[in-house]
Amino acid sequence: MGHSLKYYLMNPLPRTYAMIVAAGRGSRFGASVAKQYTQLQDQTLLQLSVARLASSKYINQCLLVVAEDDITARTLDFAIPVYYALGGVERWQSVQAGVSAIGSTGADDSDLVLIHDAARPAVPSHDIDQVIKAALLEPYGAILATPVADTLKTSYIKSVTTDNLSDKNNQRYYAKRTIDRSSMWQAQTPQVFRLGALKKVLNYVAEHQLTITDEASAFEYLDLPIRLVTGSRQNIKLTYPDDALLLSAILTAQSDQP
Repeated sequence: MGHSLKYYLMNPLPRTYAMIVAAGRGSRFGASVAKQYTQLQDQTLLQLSVARLASSKYINQCLLVVAEDDITARTLDFAIPVYYALGGVERWQSVQAGVSAIGSTGADDSDLVLIHDAARPAVPSHDIDQVIKAALLEPYGAILATPVADTLKTSYIKSVTTDNLSDKNNQRYYAKRTIDRSSMWQAQTPQVFRLGALKKVLNYVAEHQLTITDEASAFEYLDLPIRLVTGSRQNIKLTYPDDALLLSAILTAQSDQP
């Protein structure tokens, strides 16, 4: 699939097309508004994430993939020009819609597509540039990730009889086994891929009705190597309400840095 690394190194520097997938609602966050429109420091997560991408020398515009019923995105001001595509029910369908929109602008298959989560507004500018530079040296792409630092456990569920309302459905979790974390990484975004290869793996996902949690996992199904680039632990994702406190502190600390 695709060309050799030598082909990419011999050809002119590919363009980088940035995409933020913002078509979901973030059900785990539990808010009444879509998660990407949560306010931090007087801006939405989506605005903050676009601004962070704008800090990269490789990015000067951004595609926003939004839900069909989204009436908020187009009312916001962004740090760089944005354009829009309509997302699907599943994340991969939204990414596929974005890839199609990028392709329609005349992008070459060797160009890079950078995919970022709206809920990661604190990714350091240095990390964005590093993952793009790494992807330029790879035939398929590269992603930001961090080595897992915490001890990992598998669990089993035991049903109990109790009057304690905190034991949901009368089930408790117990530690079963500790997992070797030496080769474990926690994936982040941005994730950066060659446009042509990304189109092909997403088509493969659609044809085989696969379940993927990020775009890199689509490449893994086909044993296509995606480089891991060590990212900052500041690049956390707003998933649960408590994460908002951490993100606010990180963004404040970043803004105080010279």
